[in-house]
Amino acid sequence: MEQKKDPKTDALTACVAHVLGVDTSEVPCDGGVRLNQWLAARNLGLVPVEAPQSFKWPGRFLGLRSRSSTWAVFFGVPPGVVYDPVAETDGRSPERPPEGADVALKAAFVVAEHDLLRGIGPGRSSESTGAVEVIAIAAEAESPMTVVPSVEAVENRGLVGDRYERGEGTFSDPNGRGYDLTLVEAEALEELAAKEVELSPAEARRNLVVRGVALDDLIGKRFRVGEVECFGQRRCEPCAHLERLTRPGVLRGLVHRGGLRVDVLSSGEIHTGDSVEALP
Repeated sequence: MEQKKDPKTDALTACVAHVLGVDTSEVPCDGGVRLNQWLAARNLGLVPVEAPQSFKWPGRFLGLRSRSSTWAVFFGVPPGVVYDPVAETDGRSPERPPEGADVALKAAFVVAEHDLLRGIGPGRSSESTGAVEVIAIAAEAESPMTVVPSVEAVENRGLVGDRYERGEGTFSDPNGRGYDLTLVEAEALEELAAKEVELSPAEARRNLVVRGVALDDLIGKRFRVGEVECFGQRRCEPCAHLERLTRPGVLRGLVHRGGLRVDVLSSGEIHTGDSVEALP
């Protein structure tokens, strides 16, 4: 059965595509988890505006209009509509408020970069080859991680014995991507220790601790861990939840170094010492 389209979600998708300068077909049309994850893989996110009615921004932003309950792209101070997907579909001119009147908005979002130093888009092709130093799994959400010498990876699910493989992790989402497997750089944990915040590989709560490969370079790329093919979805940033399970200083010390969220594309065994390398 063909899924019924939601004009409001379609308009939001079109607005995101317009701001990013891409075709609408490239942007996930769900207005929720898939859209946020698609943006995250490109080092982007939708930042909500606390007071949209009084928001003034000398750049483009997404606004949900109170009168028509439709999304449009706004620009300027005071803001005006510069792109209206609904009007373009209907062949009308963009909706304009009466002269001197403010645009009434129910919600507004700015498309912003997560990390200003990384740039927008998938990672670069990485020529380096790293290796797996530690493998860790946890049977239940928030339970201690157990270090193992090897593990079986299951396509589109994760690691056998791990809570995310069963869809029972703290952040598991049946509609999401990037929950099969998590990696973190051993070098990031060493840098954290140098700041006097000790965090063992198991305490990092990532499945694989790897060395010698820049994980940011694998975002949006296919790569192989031993015999298992993977796809780097987005950063696995640290959060208050991780700091609560470990110790103060972890959140601040791992900003943009918390690791990588990965989809498992093929089943197979992963062993300590296996290589980690980008695929052409």
